[in-house]
Amino acid sequence: MENNTNQTATTEGYAGGTHVVEGPLTTTVINSVSPDLLRNELDSRIVKVRPMATPVDQISRMTGSRPARSMVVEYYSVDSKAIVTEAQSVATGCSNHETGDFPCFTLKVKKSGVFAATDTILVPSVEGTSGSGNGGSGSLMLYVVEARAKEIDVIAVNAPKGSQNPLASIDAGTRLVRMGRAAGELDVQTAQFEALPQKVSNNCQIFKAQVEQSTFARLAAKEVGWTFNDQEEVAIMDMRLGMEKNFLFGVKARLASASRSDEVLFTEGIWHQAGGEVTYNADTFSENTVIDIMKKAFTGHNAGTSRKILIAGSDLTATINKLDFTRIVNAGDTVTRWGIDFSELRSKFGVLYVVHSEIFDSCGHGADGLIIDPQYLTKYTHVPFKVEHLDMKRSGTRNTDAMVVTEASCLVLRHPAAHVRVVMKPSTAAANG
Repeated sequence: MENNTNQTATTEGYAGGTHVVEGPLTTTVINSVSPDLLRNELDSRIVKVRPMATPVDQISRMTGSRPARSMVVEYYSVDSKAIVTEAQSVATGCSNHETGDFPCFTLKVKKSGVFAATDTILVPSVEGTSGSGNGGSGSLMLYVVEARAKEIDVIAVNAPKGSQNPLASIDAGTRLVRMGRAAGELDVQTAQFEALPQKVSNNCQIFKAQVEQSTFARLAAKEVGWTFNDQEEVAIMDMRLGMEKNFLFGVKARLASASRSDEVLFTEGIWHQAGGEVTYNADTFSENTVIDIMKKAFTGHNAGTSRKILIAGSDLTATINKLDFTRIVNAGDTVTRWGIDFSELRSKFGVLYVVHSEIFDSCGHGADGLIIDPQYLTKYTHVPFKVEHLDMKRSGTRNTDAMVVTEASCLVLRHPAAHVRVVMKPSTAAANG
């Protein structure tokens, strides 16, 4: 029987794996049976190329990416229902409801849909009773009897005895905090609430790099042992630096070319996607400023996790390093994660991993920084990082060895409120100068 050594067969293993029989293990077989195997090996080589220079790209590769079927990525971000709004006017009396011994009032609010019937509302700036019967005071609590568009009918649950209008102190701008619902013993249903995710989109940008080396240059002796692989590493590093700039500060756009029936897509950087922003003054920067920045990063709606990353320009990094931290904010040891060495800042709010980025300097943000939550940083890839070798000799183009590196991808921030821009205010001296 003729044995065709080029024919490779596969068989299923005992536990569901795949085994190669009657032939060699080739890249063709690997790509057909386990297409991610070679790609993972390629990614493991890519992340070893100067990881500190491209922290955002590095983290996104180490945490994994999601495949995208289209160059335009659409994703959903679910937000939380607002818990705070403000009164718009002084409360007025209402007679629409039977509320027993409690007078009913109509209150106009700034945001529509924050409150529903049976919600309780805390008014921190208005004094009420503690409700314990032992005296003492607490903030006034309201109970929503009916809710309309921007108008609610409420009663004061813990109004001080003898007060004719417990809502008299509530005027425009008074803070109202939504609390839990309070149902009656016979209530089975309550007001409906559904969270509708918000659709957001970003473009995958096609990143490319090409390396060529002439045949004579490859054959010639080299004093320093410079090879094609060295050129490949330099090209990939330059490509990653370019990708890092787009991933951070790129602008979303589409450019159509009628002559070529083609289009170019530009990805939006995560700097523009961040939902929070905090400013600081370089002249008065202190430990208290760091605490305020960390308070902004770790509190509020969708604050995210208690460990985040501050990617900072050289000016902001230097300003932070000049501080003498106390036990309130601790400057911890260096921490290595995702192949990157971070300086650790600890406070009662959370932990910041600080790393300097030369990209911020080159893009004019040396005094700025970006706090990101890595749990909500997602990479979408339409064309995974791949290397194609071009046969320039056979095509009659050039007598060179050539390869093209390609990736089509983008980064998105799933919960924008969990990420914060840190921006320096212009100094007083600069403003007056």
